[in-house]
Amino acid sequence: MQLAVTAQAAADEGLVDPTGYPIIPHIGELIFGAIVFIALLIFVQKKIVPRLETVYEERRAAIEGNVEKAEKAQEEAAAALAEYKAQLADARGEANRIREDARQQGAQILAEMREQAQAESDRITTAARATIEAERAQATAQLRAEVGRLATDLASRIVGESLQDSARQSGVVDRFLADLERSESGATSR
Repeated sequence: MQLAVTAQAAADEGLVDPTGYPIIPHIGELIFGAIVFIALLIFVQKKIVPRLETVYEERRAAIEGNVEKAEKAQEEAAAALAEYKAQLADARGEANRIREDARQQGAQILAEMREQAQAESDRITTAARATIEAERAQATAQLRAEVGRLATDLASRIVGESLQDSARQSGVVDRFLADLERSESGATSR
């Protein structure tokens, strides 16, 4: 009810269109609104749109520049990766070469050590043979002297005369040994 009273009061004061359409504007307001709208449109077109276009172009150029920078950085990264892979392959090849050189050097050192060991073994064997030969010669000389003394004692008992004279003793010993060697060589030749 109160709404009806308010609507009647507004119609009486001329605030509401007498035709009954409250939202249709008056012609004067419509013309004024159209003029203000056109002025605002011209202002926006002349002042605001160029600034927006400038800002848009700057932004687009910055984005394109960043994209170009990113592409360039990506290309550089790809080149660096390729270089890194090449260096890594070279390093692996170098490591394999060094490893192979170390193996060869190890084999060479081993061969040299074997040669040295063989030479040392030959030297020790030669020295031992020389020592044995010297000891054999010494033993032979001692044995000859002992056999000579025994032979002289035996011969003096058998012969009945003294063979203490050194010249006689030496002659008897030499004959005895020569006879002994002949009998041994005759026994081995049979």
